[in-house]
Amino acid sequence: MRTLLTGNYAVAEAVKLSRAKVIAAYPITPQTTIVEKLAEMVEKGELDAEFIRVESEHSALAAVYGAAAAGLRTFTATSSHGLLYLYEMVWWVANARLPLVMAVVTRTIGPPWNIHTDHTDLLTMRDSGWIISMAENVQEAFDLTIQGFRISEEAELPFVVGMDAFQLSHTAEVIDLPSQEDVDKWLPERKQSYKIEPNNPVTVGSIGPNEYTAKLRYDMAKTIESSKELIRKADESFGKTFGRSYGGLVESYELDDAEYVVVMAGAWCGDAKDAIDRLRAEGLPVGMLRLRYFRPFPREELEELEGRKVLVVDRAFSMGHMGILGMEVSSVINNVTNVIAGIGGVDVGVEDFEAMFRRFAKGELQRVEWWPKEVFS
Repeated sequence: MRTLLTGNYAVAEAVKLSRAKVIAAYPITPQTTIVEKLAEMVEKGELDAEFIRVESEHSALAAVYGAAAAGLRTFTATSSHGLLYLYEMVWWVANARLPLVMAVVTRTIGPPWNIHTDHTDLLTMRDSGWIISMAENVQEAFDLTIQGFRISEEAELPFVVGMDAFQLSHTAEVIDLPSQEDVDKWLPERKQSYKIEPNNPVTVGSIGPNEYTAKLRYDMAKTIESSKELIRKADESFGKTFGRSYGGLVESYELDDAEYVVVMAGAWCGDAKDAIDRLRAEGLPVGMLRLRYFRPFPREELEELEGRKVLVVDRAFSMGHMGILGMEVSSVINNVTNVIAGIGGVDVGVEDFEAMFRRFAKGELQRVEWWPKEVFS
């Protein structure tokens, strides 16, 4: 069924179709309407789930942590300072190897107070052991949410659906909404290797030998690496069932013959693709490798770019170094140029990307450059 939904409502619909059983939430702009919609669904009896109202984001993730440990499919959502407030639980959930899905509507971190998008909040999670995805549009945010439950439960690691504040969260697009019957066929019933239940004592999160901690990290590293194959298979299977697949960890756009390759992630990739189309019409061979996942990191796909001219456009910066994506891509391939743009929600449109890519092709960009210049002069 074709229908018009905002990104936040699309995620809520995906959670309903995935038959989540426990949802815990604390409101923070711009994710609030996800959990408001889910609360409405539960209240109306459209979704058979327990909706837990908590006093903070930390408690929200703690509540779904406990529900997931009891073997239930669970969901929560947050953004920016809410994510920082629950950050301790990010590690507890991952190291307990508990599958669940959390939406992070990316929003800059203050001060100054600012509700608009950049990717700094989401990327604070990159070392914690969560699988981290990033949508380009509302349809993909919906699809990633359903895929997230399946991938998370097969990998036994928690899963994040990232999407840009307001560009996706509050922007309505026409999307394809599958039937409950089709989602039920594609999404298996939840499974996990352990769960807490009466008469079946399980210890979670207690003090253990140092070697156990080291072994746990090693096992998680192996699992998140092997989740690359789970993601590819889920994307392929989803495409066969629902008619949409994206390429797994990355999406290639005009990449085959591209001499100049742009690496980026998120909603603004749509504008960047329009700029690539304009430059292609002039004969400039520009293409894009869009990162659909930050973790696991698509190292093999990036290695194939070695020898081409690569520009990473970042919406996050690691103070004292360079853009976070620029830093990560530089760990795989040489001679990366890095533009930092859109921080704090500064608007970057098609014309900006066109000018940026044109300067890149002419070799006029510095190795690390902030965009646009008028903001930083």
